[in-house]
Amino acid sequence: MKPCAPRNRSLRLTPEDEIRLAPQLSCLQGTASPGELIDKVYQQDLFEVLPLLPHSWVDLLILDPPYNLAKRFNGHTFEKRSVDDYSAWMRSWFEFLVPMLKPSASIYVCGDWLTSASIYPVLKEFCIVRNRITWEREKGRAAKANWKNCSEDIWLATVSGDYVFNRDAVQIKRRVMAPYRVSGRPKDWKEEEQGRFRLTHPSNFWSDITVPFWSMPENTEHPTQKPEKLMAKLVLASSREGGVVFDPFLGSGTTAVVCRKLGRRFVGIEMDRHYALCALKRLEMVGQQPQIQGYRDGIFWERNALSR
Repeated sequence: MKPCAPRNRSLRLTPEDEIRLAPQLSCLQGTASPGELIDKVYQQDLFEVLPLLPHSWVDLLILDPPYNLAKRFNGHTFEKRSVDDYSAWMRSWFEFLVPMLKPSASIYVCGDWLTSASIYPVLKEFCIVRNRITWEREKGRAAKANWKNCSEDIWLATVSGDYVFNRDAVQIKRRVMAPYRVSGRPKDWKEEEQGRFRLTHPSNFWSDITVPFWSMPENTEHPTQKPEKLMAKLVLASSREGGVVFDPFLGSGTTAVVCRKLGRRFVGIEMDRHYALCALKRLEMVGQQPQIQGYRDGIFWERNALSR
């Protein structure tokens, strides 16, 4: 394995890690109760697992499937499809997930601009669509004859009108650029050692997310890894402590790691063995790295505002 640069803090899975962690990977052989599923990473194809999962046990479903573009994932290739064909592919597994949701459950589905066109009609068919979040990726590949893509979407849907939304748990602390005073006193902001800040209610546009990169310990080699801060917002907003969060496209484990850091239970399914092992290693390291970048003392800070 090629040595990393001194400041590179990315997680690396060694051959020794693979041998040590492999016995911890779970594989569902028959039907299981909710209690038997909890806090495990299953290295299996989703379609193999779907018939074996019980009904009405999920509080929050987080979906980050391959986007509708050609992409290689550690030897596995996902091919780009038409908008209708992607919807049909999503429907082929999503309809089997819906019965697993509690009546009060929420669903978040990640996608890019093109994938969003396929996600909405499927969600509308089975659930109540509540909102579409757009988050800014400060990274993005330049384009010669089009606008550079530097944003992604997250759709919010619920099973019913009775659902969890913890607004105060996902407030953002922003720097005040034009402080307003009433009778000489700050209005809706506070003076702190690091500057002037205001707590704001969360909106459906997020400009405070940093995509993992080589100097962040949460970074892995997964090509579409989601930031822990992003997943933390979804988990805190739409689940209660001790609630069960299900991620059937777990990737390198961000959802599971965030759940462990925030006192939620999780169930993760990942088809690729290497990424499933990465998830286990990250879970193992939560005790050493309990913090979430950009989140401290129950508050989300805007990008680059939180001192280290």
